Amino acid sequence: MWRVLGQTVISRSVDLSGLQVLVVAQDHERQPKPLRFSATFQASFQQPVIWGQQPAVGPKPPQVQPLDPASIQAKVQQGLRLHQQGRFAEAEHIYREVLQHAPNHFDALHLLGVLGLQAGRNEAGVELIANAIKQNPNSWGAHNNLGNGLRELGRLDAALGSFERAIALRPDFAEAHNNRGMVLQHLRRFDDALLSFERAIALRPDYAEAHNNRGVVLQGLQRIDDARASFDKAIALRPDYAAAHYNHGTVLQELRRFDEALASLDKAIALQPDHAAAYNNRGLVLQELGRPDDAVASFARTIALRPDYAEAYVNQSVALLQLGRFAQGWPLYEWRKKTEQPFGDRSFAQPLWLGKDDISGRTLFVHWEQGLGDTIQFGRFARQVKARGANVVMSVQGPLYRLLAQMSPDTRVINQDEIAVTFDFHCPLMSLPLALGTTLENIPAGEPYLFADESLRDAWHARLPPKTRPRVGIVWRGGAKHKNDLQRSIDLSTFASLLSPDVHWISLQKDLREGEAATLAQLHHIGRYGEQLQDFADTAALIDVLDLVIAVDTSVAHLAGAMGKQVWILLPYNADWRWLLDRSDSPWYPTARLFRQDGRRSWNSVLTDVRGALDEFAQSRS
Repeated sequence: MWRVLGQTVISRSVDLSGLQVLVVAQDHERQPKPLRFSATFQASFQQPVIWGQQPAVGPKPPQVQPLDPASIQAKVQQGLRLHQQGRFAEAEHIYREVLQHAPNHFDALHLLGVLGLQAGRNEAGVELIANAIKQNPNSWGAHNNLGNGLRELGRLDAALGSFERAIALRPDFAEAHNNRGMVLQHLRRFDDALLSFERAIALRPDYAEAHNNRGVVLQGLQRIDDARASFDKAIALRPDYAAAHYNHGTVLQELRRFDEALASLDKAIALQPDHAAAYNNRGLVLQELGRPDDAVASFARTIALRPDYAEAYVNQSVALLQLGRFAQGWPLYEWRKKTEQPFGDRSFAQPLWLGKDDISGRTLFVHWEQGLGDTIQFGRFARQVKARGANVVMSVQGPLYRLLAQMSPDTRVINQDEIAVTFDFHCPLMSLPLALGTTLENIPAGEPYLFADESLRDAWHARLPPKTRPRVGIVWRGGAKHKNDLQRSIDLSTFASLLSPDVHWISLQKDLREGEAATLAQLHHIGRYGEQLQDFADTAALIDVLDLVIAVDTSVAHLAGAMGKQVWILLPYNADWRWLLDRSDSPWYPTARLFRQDGRRSWNSVLTDVRGALDEFAQSRS
């Protein structure tokens, strides 16, 4: 299971959400200084405006009195003043009046285009500014604003060209260097983006937005301490800068300094009460602080502000599931299909089944999603679907295929890339609890549902030395790609403190990382068999000849539990939702025992508790 962080806020020179808007008025005779102002654009035009239409060209209507150049320029200045005051409709009216008299007037085209960008009508704004540039190709301000519009349209290469043209015309134009850096960041050219932001800062050391954006790139490059320093600088320059406080909070999250992260996010919200992403990340921090009910409320606030914020729905569902409130959590978990990195979102011509349709006599295609442990845990529901009279075809990941293929004669298991030839309905694997109305009270966990192949088990029994001590399998870390791996895994040198010589230890760790082989070589009472495990059928067979499995939260822990073997699972303080809260047992696996970190988030206390329990276990087996 995964959690989602809110998007990192990046400041722009043209932005409708209270960030800087660059308005540059130029004519052919002078180069005035750029005029910057901040405003949240909420105005609506008082008269209908058809953006993208060019002002009429041709003879003026008889009632329109021609204006001399000085009067036209005075009109432009009047429009600019209204523009700067946020009186957008009036400014627009004047710009259009100017264009009636002078259809190719640079300032009027340019500023009307800027108004279009502010109104979110980017296509029209870009077209107007591009026409303005035809009248004055050397306007650095117009090239910069054109770049902003192109960026909003997703035309990143063209936007980059516009910013670079602005810089060529005015090398000391800090805003253009900042905007260039933003485009490079979106193009994933992070090192180049960093150089652009640093150039903007060199030109304007008090440029808070550039310091903030530099921090965003440094955070992406995992230079976390440097990122934090950049956000600190942005905040020092602008104490009321909500985006910088938010980004500062996300860095503190990564540093696992949760109390400070919460304070930063709260400050961002105080400055910008509609900051949905800050409420989302605040919920994640509250979960880490052991305040799940407050987290649920924070996610609810996110959703109220942004009803389409899929990640917030998923995060709220995880918090509710962690609290055991399954009836509320499962429906919200369906939003995982709409996140930026969706799961369970495969579509077919056949309809999705979520429990409402009668499937008796029909074929349901259940397709895997997410991790190997998820497939092991949720594969149990195939029996319940079969009990409704359906034929079940279930796809599983390759490493699980051989094991799960013999799970039940009533379920046809296919490999991960296969699709059932014929079926009537489909359902993502992790939507089955919703479809079946699963609660804490009715989780199907009464008996084992995965079994080792007898021939493989007998082969392992023959391969192991004679049993003189309890056999205990161990797994100390999960896969490095898991988003929470740093918290759920234990360094082998730390885990080794558990490995007393009065137990026959069996390593089930399949892949060893650098340095682990050398550490294991010094521990002579550990049998290394992980490299011999080709898939989970082999792992299940080896587990079946063991007395106990001790593992962190990985697929092997799920496998041992699904087989009904004794398994002790070592959990971080903010454990995955499926292990619920403050429990040493699991409703999913009756033979599991949970050992949890306390608020100190140290594995040492966990291993101390495990050692005490292991002494009792070994004595009971002697």
